[in-house]
Amino acid sequence: MTRIRASHGRSYEDFVVGDIYEHRPGRTVSEADNTWFTLLTMNNHPAHFDHAYAAKTEFGKPLVNSCLTLSIVVGMSVDDVSYRAIGNLGWDKIKLTAPVFAGDTLYAESEVRSKRESKSRPTQGLVTVRTRGLKADGTEFMSFERTVLVPKRGHEAG
Repeated sequence: MTRIRASHGRSYEDFVVGDIYEHRPGRTVSEADNTWFTLLTMNNHPAHFDHAYAAKTEFGKPLVNSCLTLSIVVGMSVDDVSYRAIGNLGWDKIKLTAPVFAGDTLYAESEVRSKRESKSRPTQGLVTVRTRGLKADGTEFMSFERTVLVPKRGHEAG
């Protein structure tokens, strides 16, 4: 297994099963990020932005919207996983394993789980990665699998 830092995209041949890409830099989530995202997506659950309500929950303070954390982690992985992709084919096995709060700094890493050439598109291949979201203290707060369709070398756009 090789640990690798950002590259600005990979072609199909560059993915090696077992490699782990460390997505950097990290991102500290602010209360404003959470409020804006929650309002933008019309998620009006008070656990995300009502401090009085959240104080009465088991967490004692507002939770960061899990769709925001998913978006941040996927965004962090773009340079390494899907910068050159033709498209995302799906996200599977999304697990939320720990709460995230305003002020938490998030990091991510992706392990290449599988790859195969496309049967119907000879200049492309499918790559599946397992991505983990990690807090600065190493706590995993999220994991998921994502499959992307990527071009073979010499067939990239641009």
